[in-house]
Amino acid sequence: MMLAIVASGNPIKQRSALLAFQDVFGPDIEVKGLEVNSGVGAQPLSDNETYRGARNRARQARRAAPEASFWVGIEGGIADTERGMEAFGWAVVLGAKGEGASRSNTFLLPPAAAMAIRAGGELGPVMDQLFGQHNSKQKAGAVGLLTDGIFSRQALYQQAVLLALIPFLKPELYFPPN
Repeated sequence: MMLAIVASGNPIKQRSALLAFQDVFGPDIEVKGLEVNSGVGAQPLSDNETYRGARNRARQARRAAPEASFWVGIEGGIADTERGMEAFGWAVVLGAKGEGASRSNTFLLPPAAAMAIRAGGELGPVMDQLFGQHNSKQKAGAVGLLTDGIFSRQALYQQAVLLALIPFLKPELYFPPN
């Protein structure tokens, strides 16, 4: 059985990875969570910082659990753009042959959330306050709250992990022999 370590204690991130890995490799995959530090701020504030957080998480998981077949870092972030404040996530998957990475879909945050984040808030608690929820980042997340559950944080991250697995589906195209 293949083992993948998800560098997070968040059950949404673990479930997202499990479903993506099952889509690619079938049911014989075990996913375990492992709390690690992302090495970036609690609320990543740019595309690059969010990517770095995901990659840092995957690398720390590999150091902590070298017996696994894959190590997955997932990091949610935001970026202020000319369109408004956007939210998204990055998934980085490390394997024996190399690395895959993908950014999730992106969605605009409401102005009230953007203002609270610019004042130093973190997306999860800000959205909890706006919607009268508790710990939504371990449930539907901001995207789930904003879409009335039509699209969830799990779906957002599952898609990113699945796309990060492309190099492992087509290793001959991504990891040529030495």
